[in-house]
Amino acid sequence: MKKNLTLAALLVVIAGCSGQQAASAAKPVNVASLGGKAPVTSNAAADSEAQFPAKGSAIQRNFAEQPPLIPHNANYPITLKHNSCLGCHSWDRAAKMKATPVAKSHVLDAKGTLKGENYFCTQCHVPQADNKQPLVGNSFSQQ
Repeated sequence: MKKNLTLAALLVVIAGCSGQQAASAAKPVNVASLGGKAPVTSNAAADSEAQFPAKGSAIQRNFAEQPPLIPHNANYPITLKHNSCLGCHSWDRAAKMKATPVAKSHVLDAKGTLKGENYFCTQCHVPQADNKQPLVGNSFSQQ
């Protein structure tokens, strides 16, 4: 008797669920494309290439405590075993490479060993280019 009641309850649940699925599947779904209403076969104009500042010129910060912006492309690999940023920005190579050395707040000792939490440079430091068209809107205001 108990098995029959369990089976009957299970059949009622299954029937109820399948009815809901059929009703929701019949409704049309409106999906908007981020590319606009242009057909897929049309070609959009290419974005202009990013223009980075001249070497040796720092980019002005917009607000207090802003991490310095990177005045060059930042497509250098950063892995657990190797940080490519240190090829130019380590304390012992920065002067030779004419690069800004890693900030003292990012290191553990006098040799310039990076702290683990500061190993992912591009988490805070981002490349800044002079693009003709902004990629996204910006409503930042300093208060």
